[in-house]
Formats: sequence, structure tokens, C-alpha cells
Amino acid sequence: MNARPQYPNEPDDARTRAYGQADNDPYRADSYRGSSYGGDSYGADSYGRDSYGNDPYARDRYADPYAGEVKRARAPKPPRRGPQINTGLFIGGVLATAVVTALAAWLIAWIIRVISQRITETGKFGVWNPVSQDEYWFAVVGALCALLAGALWYVLQLTTPSPDQFFSWIVGLLIAAAVLLPLLLSQEWTTGIGTAIMHLVIGLPILFLISAMGSKSVESYR
Repeated sequence: MNARPQYPNEPDDARTRAYGQADNDPYRADSYRGSSYGGDSYGADSYGRDSYGNDPYARDRYADPYAGEVKRARAPKPPRRGPQINTGLFIGGVLATAVVTALAAWLIAWIIRVISQRITETGKFGVWNPVSQDEYWFAVVGALCALLAGALWYVLQLTTPSPDQFFSWIVGLLIAAAVLLPLLLSQEWTTGIGTAIMHLVIGLPILFLISAMGSKSVESYR
């Protein structure tokens, strides 16, 4: 008996039986989802979701991970108005001015005391005592006045539109008052003259040195 001819893709064709049967198909999708690849190291549970149950491939990798958080940025501080002063240079200048004023007051008071002693020793003009205090007292007062003048200059720089002009007027008026009051109120004219000279000697270094030193310590204006 002659065998019936077989055509491709027939179920009885030995050449296509291995690919046509479902149980023997090695390339089926289910063949990689068995016991060794289905739910363990290569399964959907390992690559499909992470340890928190989220799908890492479902999220947009270009999205901002902090988009849901509220960003609280500190508001920038407004710039401080006024001059930018070199503090170290300014303090050093004020201390140097206090030293110069104290030395000038001590020296002038000592000169006046020596001259008055010489005149008193002659006996022609009586007893002269033109300085009411000794030279150390005037030196201390001069140093304190220089420190106060430095603080005044700094405050005026921060609070007034024309600090140098206000400083010159304030210190100038105080010097004028310190010179005129002893002349007008002293009972002895020699004491009034000596005290007025000492006040002038204390005031002039403060007026000129504090202003010059302060202008050198200013770096910039805002």
C-alpha cells in the first residue's frame, strides 16, 4: 500500500511534530516560568516589583523625586544699609587717638605747672595755680573723651545721612563750650585761662584725628 503524502504543518508530519505539540515546545513562554524561573530569582516577583511592592519601571525616571515635598527656602536677608567699616582698623585708630590725646594733655599740663611754679618762686606775681587739677587727671580725661568721640562717630555713621558734618559740629561746639565756660565762670582769671587751654588741647586732637581715622576705616558705602 502506498503511503499517503504528507504536507507541511500537518500534525502527523514528523518534521513539524516537535514544534507543533504544546508539551514539547522548548520556546513556549511558559517554559521559562516553571519552578526554576517562575517566582524566584528570575521571575516577575524579582524584576517586576521591589521590596516595597512598587514597580520601579512604572515611574518616570526623569521626574523630580522631591516634587511632592514642600521646599522651604529661607528668604534672603536684605543688605545692611550704611558704610562698611573695618572694625579692627577703627578700634585701633580710636585707641591710638586716646593715647595721643592723653599724652598731649599730660605734656601741656606739666608745662603749665612748671611755668606757674617758676613764676610763683619769683614772688613778683603772687601765687599762680592756673591748672585746677594735676596733669594725670587731664590725661585720663583726654583718653576717655577720645573713646567717647570714637563711639559718637560710629553711631553717626550708622544713623545720619552726613555723619562727618554732624560729628564736626557736635565736637566743635563741645570744644567751644569747654573753652568758654572756665573763662566766664572761674573766679581767678589765671585758673580760667589754664583750664581753657587744657580743654582746647584735649579737644583738638579728638576733632581732627577721629574724623581722619574714621574716614580711612570706611571700606565702602551701601
